Amino acid sequence: MLAMLLVLLLILILFGAGFAVKVLWWIALAVLVLWLIGFIARGAESGGRRSRWYRW
Repeated sequence: MLAMLLVLLLILILFGAGFAVKVLWWIALAVLVLWLIGFIARGAESGGRRSRWYRW
């Protein structure tokens, strides 16, 4: 009985971790797209000057 509960707990943990990793990949992809849009928009806006569009 204890072994079955441990296996079920392990399955739940792995399922949750897999779901979290998938969500993090989608968040990372969205941030990358926003970064690229900002980079391209700032490059077109600067008119040839070298400038940074981020503040760090």
